[in-house]
Amino acid sequence: MKVGLYFGSFNPIHVGHLLIASHVAESKLVDKVWFVISPQNPLKPSGSLLNEYDRLHLLNLAVEDDERFKVTDIEFRLPRPSYTIDTLVHLKEKYPQHEFVIILGGDSFQNILRWKNATILLDNYELIIYKRQGNNLPAVELNNNIKFLDAPLLEISSTAIRGCIQQRKSIRYMLPNKVRLEIEKNGYYK
Repeated sequence: MKVGLYFGSFNPIHVGHLLIASHVAESKLVDKVWFVISPQNPLKPSGSLLNEYDRLHLLNLAVEDDERFKVTDIEFRLPRPSYTIDTLVHLKEKYPQHEFVIILGGDSFQNILRWKNATILLDNYELIIYKRQGNNLPAVELNNNIKFLDAPLLEISSTAIRGCIQQRKSIRYMLPNKVRLEIEKNGYYK
């Protein structure tokens, strides 16, 4: 099976994430999309992160009814911070029957040369890049492993959602209703 790995903090998961994952799944470039929740991204500060198990729970709520998606907490059991190459090595050992593809936004792709073992990633793994407004391509040699996908994009971010919660503004329609209700019930991000 060809599995698209969609890495992220998902702090919290929102409709923009789900729209991209759905678009990748419908593109037939992969058979299934796995959401890989990162407990700590090495390129982002961890101070504003909700507890990883709470984020995992919200992500599971968001995708529980969609068989095209799976959530994995594989990075919870790996050394921190999480590096994509280490996760890929671990997943290949655990699931040798699968072929893994990396799904990432143009904004993340801009920083790929800062990633641990970036050359190995670029040479050995297929990347599906969904374009973002205003992103320039990094100075990497593009090869057959890199595929660009025009995906519908929403100007919604987890940062903006957390800001709305702190300002007591509505987050309705920005994330799945189950996720919104769970955030409100538990007072997350206040």
